[in-house]
Amino acid sequence: MPFDRIRAEHVVPGIRQALRNAEHELEALVAAEGERTYANTIQRLDDMEERLGRVIEPASHLVSVVNAPDLREAYNTVLPEFSAFYAKLPLNEGLWRAVKAYAETREAKALTGVRRRHLEKLVRDFIRAGADLSPEKKARMEAIHVELSRLHTQFADNTLDATNAFELVLTDAADLAGLPDTAIARARVSARAKGVEGWRFTLQIPSYQPFMQYARDRELRERMYTAQVNRAADGEFDNRPLVPRILELRRELAALVGYRDYAEYRLAENMVGSGERALTFERDLMERTRPFWEGEIEELISYAASLGLDPIEPWDVAFVAERLRKQRFEIDDEALRPYFPLDRVLTGMFEITGRLFGIRVTEREIREVWHPEVRFYDIHDESGTHLGSFYADWFPRESKRGGAWMNSFITGGPREDGGFEPHLGLMVGNFSPPADEQPALLTHREVETTFHEFGHLLHHCLSRVEVPARAGTNVPRDWVELPSQIMENWTWEKEALDLFASHHVTGEPIPDELYQKMLNARTFLAASHQIRQLSLGTVDLELHMQYDPERDGDVIARAREIMSRFAIRPDFARNHFITTFTHVFTGGYAAGYYSYLWSEVLDADAFTRFRREGIFNRETGRAYVDAILSRGDSADPADLYREFMGREPDPEALLRRNLGEGAPAGAGLPAGLAAAEVRPDTIAPGS
Repeated sequence: MPFDRIRAEHVVPGIRQALRNAEHELEALVAAEGERTYANTIQRLDDMEERLGRVIEPASHLVSVVNAPDLREAYNTVLPEFSAFYAKLPLNEGLWRAVKAYAETREAKALTGVRRRHLEKLVRDFIRAGADLSPEKKARMEAIHVELSRLHTQFADNTLDATNAFELVLTDAADLAGLPDTAIARARVSARAKGVEGWRFTLQIPSYQPFMQYARDRELRERMYTAQVNRAADGEFDNRPLVPRILELRRELAALVGYRDYAEYRLAENMVGSGERALTFERDLMERTRPFWEGEIEELISYAASLGLDPIEPWDVAFVAERLRKQRFEIDDEALRPYFPLDRVLTGMFEITGRLFGIRVTEREIREVWHPEVRFYDIHDESGTHLGSFYADWFPRESKRGGAWMNSFITGGPREDGGFEPHLGLMVGNFSPPADEQPALLTHREVETTFHEFGHLLHHCLSRVEVPARAGTNVPRDWVELPSQIMENWTWEKEALDLFASHHVTGEPIPDELYQKMLNARTFLAASHQIRQLSLGTVDLELHMQYDPERDGDVIARAREIMSRFAIRPDFARNHFITTFTHVFTGGYAAGYYSYLWSEVLDADAFTRFRREGIFNRETGRAYVDAILSRGDSADPADLYREFMGREPDPEALLRRNLGEGAPAGAGLPAGLAAAEVRPDTIAPGS
């Protein structure tokens, strides 16, 4: 894609022309005479949406990675226009008649495989989107979608701007006490880039996280923490008014099509099947994790007191945890960083997936990138077939939103003429950048994140599903994280680490003693990390299922009350975290954040087969590609899982991995999974 040539002034005319073209194609589809067929109805609709997406997606992507004011303005100008087009599609009476007419044909009733599944789900998508509503309700449904699109974008923009608005510039070297050399070097580079003296720290994770873990100055940690948890909570970037409005619109949208709440609407087609099952899953796992968590908290509080931090405060937690980990295991994040230079991590990751899945990843220089740091790669299989390509953008910028993600630009795959169209995607991170003379050195968590996003990328690029709408990562939200999260397991295996973990100066691999310390520390505060994920999943579900503004009042206060159940003390939840919860309030994981832990249950269990048969076993890797990576949403995820594992999931695998063999067994977690496994494929309409 010509990212190097796309300018802000191209966005409005380009997208408007694409919309006009799509409108003409839609009119022709509806007006077509003769018997309805898959080719002249379903395929034609899919092709139209695919062509339109290939124009809109690059602009949407650029707003995430080079968010300049003129580009943002141009994108926001046409956002309501293409949002309205997508909202109108299932509300178009002529199109709905055409789809229903085809669904009644002999050809449609004879469909098998992915085409049959696609048609069934497409029909349900139309119903869920309001195709059978009255004209008045259809108009309201369209208006809701348009307003939500605007609010989601505004929420993301405010979060980015609020993050960039804060900086902590230190000029006294004494204030840097405790900080590792790598963090100090990056802060010096950041200060120079801004033309200021001293050391500059920001709220971007590569800067913020080591500061909170290592800075000895408690008052400075408090300043950083307070700024972080209160972003987008006042002033010109205030997201507080957006949160209740987004929730209100989502409730109304769900009610219009007959659902009790937004979670029921969103999750009807997920593995979990319903909001109640998702909430039960969260609560059961919470109760089984609680005893381990309470023990960890007692130890953390006690150790904090020994450091003179009594009572412990929120801005002390990361600092105390890192000191405790170093005392107990003689290891911290910085001890491992020299062994994870980014380029070697990538080389090793490609080698691992090559051995497992029979693919070859090669870097290729291209000019069509949005920033000089962006790199480009091709993926080929053993026969030489070009499966796909991807961009990689690893380091933070003020114009780039935080976090790490994978996205798709082109969903290719097998075509009717027997050919194969390569896929195109990207991986994005915000990792520790190079500093002074050192290369980019990653923490082990950043290594895990790299493998995680590459798992998503492989799910996209190894797809061999002929229907793009059911290919790659176009799967239920609580299935999409399995291919990503399972990849993290290889970053803990010595045989895999030896392929890439070597000291950036000496080239020596991780010493056995250091690796053993790393393994020993793997479950350190694991229950606390699991409780954190449960808190996020629970606040997401409860706000979408139970929050009533008339009964519960201010939504920020309600969110704090929910989060306080998962905090060391209730006052630890007195912040505005919810105003930057982009996973939920920009749309993607709304009522679906539980899916990270749901998928972690699956990934912990599925990896047991690799551990049993060999972590580089080519036959096991081939089976995994055949059953999961290549199959997208061509079949029910529970069936695909059983195809790979030969049995139902073992929900205890996650607890054993994270909490040890002493983790409590129980029926609650399996019941949540079992409910999804027996769910008919044709229950309530959904997507």
